[in-house]
Amino acid sequence: MGKEGYEKYIKAIEEAEEQVKLKYEAQQQSSKFRNRPLVEEKAVFSQNAWDDVDWDDEQKTEAILKVENNSKTMVDEVQRVQLDDNAADNWTKFYEIHQNKFFRDRRWLFKEFPDLVGPFGPSFDSTMSESEIEKKRQNETFVGENSNFRILEVGCGNGSTVFPLLMYNNHPELYVYCCDFSSKAVQVVSESPHLETNRCTPFVWDITKENPNLPFPPESLDIVVIIFVLSAISPEKFDQVFQNLYKILKPNGLILFRDYGLYDLVQLRIGPGRCISDNFYFRGDGTRVYFFTEDEVEDIFKRNGYTKLDIIVDKRLQVNRLKKIKMFRVWVQGRFQKISSSLNSSI
Repeated sequence: MGKEGYEKYIKAIEEAEEQVKLKYEAQQQSSKFRNRPLVEEKAVFSQNAWDDVDWDDEQKTEAILKVENNSKTMVDEVQRVQLDDNAADNWTKFYEIHQNKFFRDRRWLFKEFPDLVGPFGPSFDSTMSESEIEKKRQNETFVGENSNFRILEVGCGNGSTVFPLLMYNNHPELYVYCCDFSSKAVQVVSESPHLETNRCTPFVWDITKENPNLPFPPESLDIVVIIFVLSAISPEKFDQVFQNLYKILKPNGLILFRDYGLYDLVQLRIGPGRCISDNFYFRGDGTRVYFFTEDEVEDIFKRNGYTKLDIIVDKRLQVNRLKKIKMFRVWVQGRFQKISSSLNSSI
């Protein structure tokens, strides 16, 4: 073994050791992530968050009354149609104001959804990775074809999901597509220094529309990630969303879902006069938000051809330790699988 070969050998060992260390640290963090029960109320302000916090009867009653109060006055049909027609424009204005200042890096993704690591592992020798990626992009009929683990993020916003995916998994077998119906959001991602153009394709897509022009063929994706996206869409369009996604997933492909749950803090803070329909509201900037129950999410997926792998209601108590404020959050999260082939399906 020559000097150059020896140096590469040592570097490979060092990188392997580093990956073992990172994997161990991730496992340690993951074990802590959803294992923070609040045993004694007096300890509530001793840390920033608590998991699986049950609500007492008084709290449940108060939440129900708040929702009843903010739902008494519904918007009229004209305003409802305007909010729907202007949805993309309202989100574009949102991103023009906030751009990459609003959402945080979702590093919790791999803890909540370990499927994102993929069958090839999360990492690859950095030097070899670049050359292997270049090889993968040669002689493709569609971009990403030669990578065997393909993910689509729906509703990419400013990249708070897609960039962690690229950052923490540099394996050449991973290719990531990301879309948003806001052209401004796609522009923000496309112009970001974090974008790796040989591993990721951002594009504009309104997932409520049929027959889209996509950068990949039907049944070509392993995973679709849809996080805090469905809630911004009119409930009557939910079915079309999942029928569209069904067609682009491989058989046995997964959808990873997370969104607002019924009685989340956001819902309880909404004032009267902003209700569009049951549990569906508009914010001051015109963007909309829906709040789901577990049964409702499960039913949406089931009637559109998916089977449930798991689903939870994440009831978390976040606290402001300085101001002594409690904030009760509710999210619905699940993994759903496509079984049969969309090419032979009526969906």
